[in-house]
Formats: sequence, C-alpha cells, structure tokens
Amino acid sequence: MKRLDGKVAVVTGGNAGIGEAIAKRFADEGASVVITGRRQQELDHVVNVIRLHKGTVLGVAGSVTDEAHVQDIIRRTLDSFGKIDVLVNNAGIGAFGKRLHETDDATWANVLDVNVTGVFRMTRAVIPQMLKQGRGAIINVSSIASLVGLSGLAAYTASKGALDAFTRAVAVEYAQEGIRCNVVNPGLIDTPMAASLMANPDMLQSILAQYAIRRPGKPEEVANLILYLASDESTWVTGTTFPIDGGMTVCKG
Repeated sequence: MKRLDGKVAVVTGGNAGIGEAIAKRFADEGASVVITGRRQQELDHVVNVIRLHKGTVLGVAGSVTDEAHVQDIIRRTLDSFGKIDVLVNNAGIGAFGKRLHETDDATWANVLDVNVTGVFRMTRAVIPQMLKQGRGAIINVSSIASLVGLSGLAAYTASKGALDAFTRAVAVEYAQEGIRCNVVNPGLIDTPMAASLMANPDMLQSILAQYAIRRPGKPEEVANLILYLASDESTWVTGTTFPIDGGMTVCKG
C-alpha cells in the first residue's frame, strides 16, 4: 500500500525545483497528479518523466495569476479524476536583491500577485470540491524569509509572511469540515531559483555559515515533508508552520 494510493493532487509550479520533486514523489506514492507551470517545455519534461515511471499525471500550462487558468485546472482535474484530495501551492517568484527603496510598484505587485493572490485563487477554487468530499489537505510552500529577517527581500518576505498568516486562517475556518491547511518554510534549496547563488562559491559559503547543517537542502527533502502533510498520516495536523532549513532558524534565533 502506497501512502497516497487513490488520492488526486494538484501541484502548482510543478515544472521545476521543489514542485517537480513533489510531483514525482506524489506519483511514486500512488497519487494521480495534476501539475501546473508557466513554461510548457519544462512541464512536458516532468510529465514525460513521471509517465516513464508508470505514474499518472496531467500537465496544465499557465499562471496562477490568471483566474481562467485556475478554473481550467479545477475543471480538467475533476473531468480526469473526479475529485481533488490535495492542493500544494508551490508556485512562487523571488525578485531577490533589491532593497526596499529600490523596489518599484510593478515588482512589488507582481511578487504579491503570484505568491499571495495566486495561492488565494487556487485555494478558493479547490475548497468547494473539498467541502463536497468532506476532506482535503492544502499545503502552502512559504520560506524561512517569513520567520527571520533577511535583507534584499522586501517584497518576497512580505508575501511569505502573508502566506503563513493565510494558512492559519484557512486552517481555522475549515477544520470542522475536514479540510486541513499547513505551511512549510524551506531554507536555501538547490533549485533553478537559487542557481546564481549556487554558482557563486564565496557568497554561498557566507550564507551556509548561518546554517547548522552547512549545505543547501535538496528539493526531494522538502517533498518528503510535504508528502507527510498530504497523507493520512497527518490527519491531526493543521494550521502549523514547518521550517525545513538545516537548522538555519535555530542559529538565527
């Protein structure tokens, strides 16, 4: 018996990095997985890899900033699989390196639209189906930037702090109706989003000096935690924040 046998999961930003690892892990554990992403070629690659390993997957290209795309995801998921058991809100962008006074309105609005409003749109769209089912698990992918002070990340930090608070609100609002909502807060993970940092050894080492485990995390390590929160092993867990950061927040604290 696999841990997600019979479950249907939607993973946003499933075309690369943490989202790709989640999609593959879920499929390996028996879930039918619907993945979204803005880059069709990357999305197709992940779909092909999952199918090569005999997984069940559907790719839907588009952006969580587009309400029509969000509704299309829900419609196609229900048409293909008949239900939605799990939503992982993983799609996100960074806009790293700009100090607050250097951040223009367009950058600020774009980061919040993807990282906060996109999560709101997806969550709003799946909840009616989860209410019909009487159960569901929602997992939001935040960041340690919501837990500790980091410079050059004003818009990103604000968006992730909002996401943590949103998670708690959803958890409380729907707990009595069988819907759980939790948030994971990764530290530095070796993904395409962090590629420029990974290519700069001096900067990388200065950052890793703040981590108890002095290496970046792997996408698969985050996926393992999210698998637990998506599975029936965590049915008494909701509204909780889960740092996964190699001990970084402990050191900063």
